[in-house]
Parts: sequence; C-alpha cells; structure tokens
Amino acid sequence: MQKINRNVVLALLSLTSLVFLLFQLCYYKFYLSQKNGAAFSKVRGSQSGQDSTRWHVVRKFLGLISSHNIPVYLIDPLILGLVDKDIEQIKSSPDGPSPECKYFCAPRDFTTFALLDKTWKHEVGLFRTAEKMGFQWLKIINKDPRLDGMDDLSGMEIPLHYIFKLSSHAIHLVVFYERSGNFLWHGPLRLKQHMDRKFVPFRKLHFGRYPGAYEKPELLLVSIDDLKVQIPKNPSSFLEDMLHSRFLECRYREARAFFQLYPDDASLEAVEFRKKAKSLLHLAALTLNNLGVKFWLSSGTCLGWYRQCNIIPHSKDVDLGIFIRDYKADIIPAFQKAGLPLKHKFGKVEDSLELSFQGDDVKLDIFFFYEEDDHIWNGGTQAKSGKKFKYLFPKFTLCWTEFVELKVHVPCETLQYVEANYGPEWKVPVKTWDWKSSPSNVQDNGVWPVDEWDNVIQIY
Repeated sequence: MQKINRNVVLALLSLTSLVFLLFQLCYYKFYLSQKNGAAFSKVRGSQSGQDSTRWHVVRKFLGLISSHNIPVYLIDPLILGLVDKDIEQIKSSPDGPSPECKYFCAPRDFTTFALLDKTWKHEVGLFRTAEKMGFQWLKIINKDPRLDGMDDLSGMEIPLHYIFKLSSHAIHLVVFYERSGNFLWHGPLRLKQHMDRKFVPFRKLHFGRYPGAYEKPELLLVSIDDLKVQIPKNPSSFLEDMLHSRFLECRYREARAFFQLYPDDASLEAVEFRKKAKSLLHLAALTLNNLGVKFWLSSGTCLGWYRQCNIIPHSKDVDLGIFIRDYKADIIPAFQKAGLPLKHKFGKVEDSLELSFQGDDVKLDIFFFYEEDDHIWNGGTQAKSGKKFKYLFPKFTLCWTEFVELKVHVPCETLQYVEANYGPEWKVPVKTWDWKSSPSNVQDNGVWPVDEWDNVIQIY
C-alpha cells in the first residue's frame, strides 16, 4: 500500500510539473512575446523573427488607427523607395497573400505615416486603446505658426508628432496641416525637457529635424505585404519633394520690432501697391511653376519677407531669382501670354541675363544667377552706356516659405544673402537706392562690345 501511494504521488508531481511548464510556454508566447517583442510568429517569406516583428507592429498600428477611423498614409522614404520600383506590379497585384514580406520587413527602427490634422481630433480614446494593445506612446506639441502675426504672436500649442512603440519597433506619425498658401506643412520635432530622449533613436527619424512643406498628394489604396495601406499615388514625386522640403517661417517677432522702430506705411498708395505686387507675384509664380522653372524671392522682395514679413511699399517692383541652369526659352512667351509684356531684356544666356516685365503699375524683374566654384553672381547692365555690373553672393540653397499666401522659395541662408546685397545695415530702411552703386556686393564687370548692343540691350 505504501509503495502504491509513493507511485501515485510521483505521477501527480510529474503531471503537475508538466502542466506548469505548458502554462509557462503559453504565457511566454501569447503575452510576454507580444509585450516585449521577444518572438513574433513569422509572416510568409520573412527571414527572421525581427523581420516579422516589424510587420506585426505595423499591422497592429493599422488596426489601431482603423478602429478609430483615422485616415493615415505611408510616407516612410525607405519603404516608398522600394515600393516605387514595383509600383506598377503593386497597383495591378490581386489582394491575395504575398509570397514574401518584402517591404514592411525591411531593416529599420521605425515606420513613418502621415495624418492630416483636419481629418481627426479625438486622441484620448486612441491612446487608451493603444495602451491596451501594448503600445507606449509619445506626443510632441509646439506652437501653431499659422496663428502668428503682427498682432498675435502667442499661438496655441498643436500636436506635431506622435510616436507609438511596441516591442523593438516604433511608428512615427507626422501631423500635416494645411496652410493658406494651399500646401501642407509639418512642424519640427523638438523634445520638451522632461521627455525621455532614449524612447526611440530620434536622430534617425526622417521627419522632424526641421519644418517641411509639401504639395497635397493624391493617395492610392494598395495592398503591401498583405496589409491595406494608403500611399502617395506618385511615390517618386513625394520622395523628390521630401529632399527639398525644408521650410522657413517668417520672422514675425523681428518684424514687429522693426515696425516699432519704423512704423509701417499704411497710406492708400502703399496699400494699393502691395495689393498689385501680391497679385503680380502670384501670377509670376503660376507662370513659372507651369513651366517647371524653380525661382526664389530676391533683392528687395526677399528683404521685405525677411525683415518685415511683407512687401516693401516703396520698392515699386517685384524681384525674383532663377539659376541660369533652369532657364527656358519659353519664359518670355509664357509671361507675354499671361498678360505681362516684356519691358527689357539685358545680357544673354551665357552672361548677365536679366528680364523685366510690366505688370499693373508694378514691374517684375527676373535676375538669372550664375554659379562659380566659391560664389554665385547675377549681372546688371546700364542701357545708355553698355556698362556691366556683377553682384556677388555666397553660395546658398533654397528653402520654402509662405509669403502673401503663397508657397515660395527663399535662400535658406537668408541672412548671408541679404547682408551680401544690403550690407550690415540692412535693418534700416533706405528709400533712395542706386542699383549701380548702393548694393554692398556690386562690382564693375566691363562693358558690352558696341557690336553686341542690339542683342544684349533690348528695351521695349
């Protein structure tokens, strides 16, 4: 009897141990693995558990936002680069299972999506659901620059970025806002002092180092790695926009300080001039954009944007810059077709080209810029003498800004650009200006040969 009892006890102990072991395995597989990212089951064709982790995190995130009716779209440059190569195949592929996890399993620390602010407002419920699904989250807010202006510089705080982290992968959700210039804008990612800087590798994030401006993309719903997701219809165009998306905000505080020293001209004449100059600038932008010619605010128009966030009323013209490499022979007929007759044409494509068109009591001057090894320059010509002038600028790149309700380029290195043209006293208004001697960067550049005057000095 004693022997039988001993065997029964041993059998019960063994059975208990086996049940406990099975419980541990199940607990680890279905709870700890999903919470800590230890071992997601693989999707078809993936090469490692880590690959599968990325796919599962994206899938859970898409499920999260779908349950709250949040329309997001994919803007991750690494994935869009891969998608772009196969875009026709992806557009035409059936909704059946993919043979392999090719895109969302690609090696990376995070996946980036975009959200249009006006399409969603209710975030509290989203965060609660996210936490129940195992996500950790971070919200980055900052002041809304769209509310800034001469009279209101406070600006309410708005969400700019969300980050959802699960296991070893993170989702970066960039919030886009519509600006009055009919384009989309996202703000910088600036962490508050109390935030965990080790939450994700912030320096690796593709969006947020600086504000960005984008055209509104047309979206396409596709199936990628068995996941339904919206992407820009033309991924290559979006990726090109991304490379040149940096945005500079107008310096409203500095502009207000300027007007405290130099009260703005509110006369009827000044108001009317600004109205006409704004209309001319919009027409010029439309004409050049239709031609695919990149341009930027130059000379007095650039100074007005940088110094006082407005058109300088006593400037009497609108000034634009274009790199000579972007010159097109269609420019003159395109402006004439738009109702702007050619006023003068100085120089030639190879040297010191400049064009001037006549608007409604406001002149449009287009200066063409030439690149050298260590500087950039544009030319000027005195019609009565044939004298040539050269204006030197340090090398610069182009950024977007918003000016008189228009998305337009300005030199990113604006201060150096303005100082080159107007010297260290550029903050002081000057109403008497001689284009041949007043600029700080002007140099004599010889004289046009008399036998070329008919070609290089054309006045209409």
